[in-house]
Amino acid sequence: MDATGLTPGAVSTFFVKRLRGRGGVWRRWTKWVAVDVPRQVVLAQSSHWGPSSGSATLRPLVASAARLTPMGLVAADAEFDSGRGHRYMREQVGAQGVMPAKRGGAGWRVRGLRTQMRGAFPTHLYRQGALVEGLFSAIKRKLSSRAPGRSLGTQRLQALLLGPAYNVYRLLPLPFHRAASFLALAQP
Repeated sequence: MDATGLTPGAVSTFFVKRLRGRGGVWRRWTKWVAVDVPRQVVLAQSSHWGPSSGSATLRPLVASAARLTPMGLVAADAEFDSGRGHRYMREQVGAQGVMPAKRGGAGWRVRGLRTQMRGAFPTHLYRQGALVEGLFSAIKRKLSSRAPGRSLGTQRLQALLLGPAYNVYRLLPLPFHRAASFLALAQP
């Protein structure tokens, strides 16, 4: 599980400049993705106008991914770390959750499963999550890093269509890609 940001493409610079003097923050689409790492396939995804917290989207994404394939391990970034998330993965899904524990303030006490994760963090399992960054890079390089629609609804739909488009791209054999690019060049 990981998250990435997509830049909106059809943005008026007038409105961006107008936000600067008022302390407004320019937002962008944040996309959360559940990936089957060995197969490099997008299983589930969610997109929100961000920045926002990832811990609220962890359980719905894991539930969607668990309906498609059995899960034994869920590696996620620290933004997804929560006691509820760890309990949900162990009790409901039957998967081991590997997330680095969030760092809190001086008065913040870490308890339960999160103290176990801090004490003996399985880095060899967590490193598999780095492959998701490679998948994000491939999606942005091959398909797009932008959601160029003008309305928020269109941009969200474009952000969500990148996952299935990448899965189709992975399923197509390489000679078909060459033939498709050749046919695109041959058209007048």
